[in-house]
Amino acid sequence: MIDAIKDTAKESMRAAITHLQEEFSTIRSGRANASMVDRLNVEYYGSNVPLQQLASFSVPEARQLLIVPFDKGALQSIEKAIQASDLGINPTNDGNSIRLTFPPLTEDRRKELVKIAKAKAEDARVSSRNARRVARQELEKLEKDGEISKDDIERAEKDLDKTTTEIVNEIDAMSNTKEAELMEV
Repeated sequence: MIDAIKDTAKESMRAAITHLQEEFSTIRSGRANASMVDRLNVEYYGSNVPLQQLASFSVPEARQLLIVPFDKGALQSIEKAIQASDLGINPTNDGNSIRLTFPPLTEDRRKELVKIAKAKAEDARVSSRNARRVARQELEKLEKDGEISKDDIERAEKDLDKTTTEIVNEIDAMSNTKEAELMEV
């Protein structure tokens, strides 16, 4: 019973890290990255379809993303979706593919993106601590019901604290890496 509670908490904490990785991948760092357009939906034959299902991506240069649609008929729709997105980049359509050229980031924009990254990292920390809190509440309920002893709770809480510390340290390392990447000129 105790192991199940600890495992559930650990899974929740790991989910927070996975979510943070996804969030960090969408923060532009001056380099071209296909994950920046992964979440875009394209109007394709009357339905919204994720861009990744309609095209392949490549990075021919550090600041350029090449999008090659599987169906050339989707080219205009993809271009419209990119223009309507919050990327702030004007696509170049050559009739076969779309090129996105990412301009270098200004110092102010870099600092703003670092703040956004730090906020997302803090959200992940809070999420992992909330998972620990929920697990502790479940353990206390089991003790109250007489199913486990006080010693069992103390051991389980030490394990939870150790796991939480490891997860928070991993989040901090990810945050520091992303900050360094964003501030790199």
